[in-house]
Amino acid sequence: MKTAVSSGLSAVTARWGALAPRERLGLTFAGWVLGLGLLWWLTLSPALQMLHVAATQRVELDRQLQVMQGLQTEAKALIDIPKITTTEAMQALEASAKQSLGTAAQLTLVGDRVTVTLKRATPDALGQWLSLARVNAHALPTEAKLQRSAGTAGTDTLYWEGSIVLRLP
Repeated sequence: MKTAVSSGLSAVTARWGALAPRERLGLTFAGWVLGLGLLWWLTLSPALQMLHVAATQRVELDRQLQVMQGLQTEAKALIDIPKITTTEAMQALEASAKQSLGTAAQLTLVGDRVTVTLKRATPDALGQWLSLARVNAHALPTEAKLQRSAGTAGTDTLYWEGSIVLRLP
């Protein structure tokens, strides 16, 4: 094996010596270009690509961190909300229903559950009321049976009809 290597090396050296100086310079230059290209391809390019990917991932992780911090703030705010009685919750629920839904809602209290019967409630008003019910009355929806119904002929307005059951604190 050693003899094969040494004979191959001596053949390359002899061939190198037989080349003209201009050919040696060209082959040396080509070797350097090939070496630098290999160095770039094997070491620098993956590292630069990783830096680019890391920057993109950092932006996404920063966005996720902001979302998580917002959720943490919201959770702390919910923990800090003072406890209210069922009577106070019912009063807040009735007030928010009257404010947001008007005559489209009828509330019925049974224990710590309130059944809200809806007739022709607009989606915006219903969404606003559910938000107010959660914040002001600490009411949590446990059941909903809603159907969309169309408005009068010639209008594109949709309404919600049905019932929502809320649990009070």
